[in-house]
Amino acid sequence: MALSALFLNCTLKKSPETSNTEAFIGVARKMFAELQVATKSLRLADYNIAMGNTSNEGDADQWPEILEQIKQHDMLVIASPIWRGDRSSVAKVVAERLDGIWEETDDKGQYPTYNKVGGVMIDGNEDGAKKAIASILFDLSEQGFSIPVNAFSYYVGKAGPGPAYIEAGGNRHLFTNKMLYNMVYNMTHLAQILQQNPYPADLNELTQKAKKISDTSD
Repeated sequence: MALSALFLNCTLKKSPETSNTEAFIGVARKMFAELQVATKSLRLADYNIAMGNTSNEGDADQWPEILEQIKQHDMLVIASPIWRGDRSSVAKVVAERLDGIWEETDDKGQYPTYNKVGGVMIDGNEDGAKKAIASILFDLSEQGFSIPVNAFSYYVGKAGPGPAYIEAGGNRHLFTNKMLYNMVYNMTHLAQILQQNPYPADLNELTQKAKKISDTSD
């Protein structure tokens, strides 16, 4: 069965403003195409995403349609620029809203993100890439995504104000491209495995087992 990957571009820039993060995503999409993986990219700044931690905050909240796209794809890549040494505020909102899937479990207690694979891309012209990667990968893991080895890539220019990914020619940077290939190939490999061998764990049953050896109720 064919695989698909969704990119969430967490730039602060709305379309049609040039996005370095979108240019970075474009390179990864070409790599996925080499493996016959279909891809799609959503620029979240173009959507009205309400603050909150549920899957639907009502009114004009457009997160539900984004979440539906996540559910329809086998892989999810969070792509974010660095702002003030960390992931963007848009990427933080994604993490908060994804908490809503904890209330959408199946009869085994598994979230709808189980058997999906996660990865991270970070770009910018200041320090903070590894901090952002660590935060996002932890969130994805806790929210049910499987994380393969080397599931990230980043490009950061010289410290301080300076050219970002497009102007600096980040698409020709060896380390960044090597890590990007690693991420793409390892994500695809793990997605293929999970497609054929999904997690069998019954989380409801495991919760009951945990209660038997625990003193607290929460």
